[in-house]
Amino acid sequence: MTAARCLVARAASLSFLLLLSFWPDPGVGAKELKFVTLVFRHGDRSPIETFPNDPIKETSWPQGFGQLTQLGMEQHYELGEYIRKRYGKFLNESYKHQQLLFLPFKNCPRFQELESETLKSEEFQKRLQPYKDFMETLPKLSGYHGKDLFGIWSKVYDPLFCESVHNFTLPSWAAGDTMTKLKELSELSLLSLYGIHKQKEKSRLQGGVLVGEILNHMKTATQPWNHRKLIMYSAVSILVSTQPPLVQHDTTVSGLQMALDVFNGILPPYASCHLMELYLEKGEYFVEMYYRNETHHEPYPLTLPGCTPSCPLTKFAELVAPVIPEDWSTECRITSKHQVLRLILAIAFCLVSGILVVLLFTLVRHGPCWQRDSYRDI
Repeated sequence: MTAARCLVARAASLSFLLLLSFWPDPGVGAKELKFVTLVFRHGDRSPIETFPNDPIKETSWPQGFGQLTQLGMEQHYELGEYIRKRYGKFLNESYKHQQLLFLPFKNCPRFQELESETLKSEEFQKRLQPYKDFMETLPKLSGYHGKDLFGIWSKVYDPLFCESVHNFTLPSWAAGDTMTKLKELSELSLLSLYGIHKQKEKSRLQGGVLVGEILNHMKTATQPWNHRKLIMYSAVSILVSTQPPLVQHDTTVSGLQMALDVFNGILPPYASCHLMELYLEKGEYFVEMYYRNETHHEPYPLTLPGCTPSCPLTKFAELVAPVIPEDWSTECRITSKHQVLRLILAIAFCLVSGILVVLLFTLVRHGPCWQRDSYRDI
């Protein structure tokens, strides 16, 4: 019995050792964070400008217009604390500051053309219709007589919103339903900027540039020689094409999300942050996206249409390819027949004018000589 027990014990030990040899190491193939991209909006600020009838003038703001407030600094500090908590163990103490991205959004005739087409489109006019009567009364109340939504957004809604946050007394007409309508018009203006009409082409000329930049950094992060772990984009102005220029950094976050087709249609709040994380798991890279738009709630997961919440990097690159421009300058050229005709006529006018100038110069230079020769023959 003793010998038999010994053999059983040895067999059991051998089986256990064999089982251990095939048991996977918990560290092998485990999900590992490799790279992070953050795109966040600035914190609370004073208005950039305001409407003519606004009793609250620039002197009412301690630092003047367009400046970060104490509340905005606190919002950024809170965001920094959250980022430290989320990535503190992932990052070391080194930090390099440089200008990472110079977005070329100033002169893009094709995008301006698409903006104009959108405002004339049936879909946009249908969405605007419920606000027509309200927009007719707004100039008398505010003193701002512009009809474009971007102007109403920046010169009426934005200053009133800033003032309400800081407990200024708003004009009596700006109570309740008025602010709701102004907010909805502002959201419609943002939606019309990047969507409603030819959204993918618009994205190629705006937010898609940033998508391409982020994708390139993620691809670089898969290389063994890469040491960069996190890139942050702050206050990147995606929209500078309207007249006058509208520089609102909520358009940065929303422009990126529209290009990714994950925008929720709501103006991004102060210090909101779009997170993109690259993971390595079982030899394959995955992209996960989150949106932090509330301080009391963990970031909400975002799913790229056509993929899963944890999207394989190769699939992610394939899905976002249609919104990444191959040649931004070329794609920004005017393409409509009307604009092309105007361009052709302008070129033709320049050529004809040039020829006339040459003929006139020749006549002025040689004309007197011809007259002199004729006079000598008499």
